[in-house]
Amino acid sequence: ILISKMIFEQIRTSKIASTPNGASAVLIRTSNKNKLKYRVRANAPAVSEKRLEPLVKSELVNYLKVGCKPRSSWRIGTEHEKFGYNFKTNERMTYDEIAHILSTLRDTHGWEPINENDKIIGVQLNNQSVTLEPGGQFELSGAPVTNIHQTYKEAEAHLQLVKSISAKLGCGFIGLGFDPKWKLSDVPTMPKGRYHLMKQYMPTVGTKGLDMMFRTCTVQVNLDFESEKDMVEKFRIGLALQPIANALFANSPFKEGQLSGYLSARGNVWTDVDKSRTGNLPFVFSPDMSFESYVDYAMDVPMYFVYRNGTYINALGQSWRDFMQGKLPALPGEFPSIADWANHLTTIFPEVRLKRFLEMRGADSGSLDKICALSAFWVGLLYDPTAQQESLQLIKDWSAAERETLFQTVPIKSLATPFRNDKVAAVAKTAVQISKDGLKRRGLGEEKYLEPLEEILSSGKTQAEVLREKFLGEWNGRVEPVYDFAKY
Repeated sequence: ILISKMIFEQIRTSKIASTPNGASAVLIRTSNKNKLKYRVRANAPAVSEKRLEPLVKSELVNYLKVGCKPRSSWRIGTEHEKFGYNFKTNERMTYDEIAHILSTLRDTHGWEPINENDKIIGVQLNNQSVTLEPGGQFELSGAPVTNIHQTYKEAEAHLQLVKSISAKLGCGFIGLGFDPKWKLSDVPTMPKGRYHLMKQYMPTVGTKGLDMMFRTCTVQVNLDFESEKDMVEKFRIGLALQPIANALFANSPFKEGQLSGYLSARGNVWTDVDKSRTGNLPFVFSPDMSFESYVDYAMDVPMYFVYRNGTYINALGQSWRDFMQGKLPALPGEFPSIADWANHLTTIFPEVRLKRFLEMRGADSGSLDKICALSAFWVGLLYDPTAQQESLQLIKDWSAAERETLFQTVPIKSLATPFRNDKVAAVAKTAVQISKDGLKRRGLGEEKYLEPLEEILSSGKTQAEVLREKFLGEWNGRVEPVYDFAKY
């Protein structure tokens, strides 16, 4: 890809496929019998030439509107992150170890590489991608699938594959929401330009941004919508119930070898990362919420960078609105492209994020059955019309203050968090039942994937509380046994 005109046309005709965390794969034709394949050069939409004409706001709105699709075209995307570690020392995997795994996926299993400055930082195959978070957290962004059975098969196959490759290095993976042992200074930084910029910026806007980057792992579910009205309803349900998901999936009680005081240390981290780009987005509950409302919000989020010719140009704290006017200090006289807009949207981290689909972002990473349970939970709530309306009724009179209180306090006590005249567990029980009924109406047998949540509600113990009990009991105050307990 040499000129921006080609890139613009590919974006317009949906021939650039962006992974949920920003990687771009450009379909090209090769000389090998005209075979289509991916050549991936960087983890951001590529822009090669200056755009000298203004990009108007309606184009930004339309970029999101294109996501509307009929129910028959709805899909489910599941992403999960995990910590790689060394079997002997429990230290986090180095970049060289991770690069070996990625290279094996490329050379032995046919995955296409994602490179940056000649370093492999991910791979992609059949609409799946494996990419790296700042501290080497290993993320599978799954392909869009039609049901949770496919989600399970995909995640299971991935975990088995990377487990077999990493074991030859004396390494493995664990599913937890927060690094149980290591300090920030112990964690390697991956060779991705955007992460070096974010690492500089995070301490200037919050106290826990670096923890988010280097010491957390999450599971995320991506879902479609059919209209603006449907998007708004799903967005509101997702934001209101995200703390409920955090409570159900709490799985990060440790920090630096000790109990952290939180059942979801990951959830607590997100309470002070960068308030300009995280949190509950109260405006989503305004009567006039629309695609344009989200565009207005996103344009006010300070920028991180602009990506040009394989380089991340520092635009930390600069204004997208200035960029729209050709007045960005980092690129004076230049206007943004749609690719720049798509990239900017990936630097916004609310509890539910809008792209051309909705991302549910509020759960700790965990075991395979928990990964699939999260997808089942949200599909049951949001892909059945009756369940969606019941979910709206459940949260319709929750105030902005109540939603914010849940966001702030659920990481501490999880299901035992007080809410109105009861506890969060009561809301979680109702939500899980609504989801289960919704899945049953889908008629695909997906409700079985909610069994881990039903067991948690029946016992009253989250996975974090199980870990805490073991730490205080049979593990004798040692965190090291969690590596064997939580490994894939």
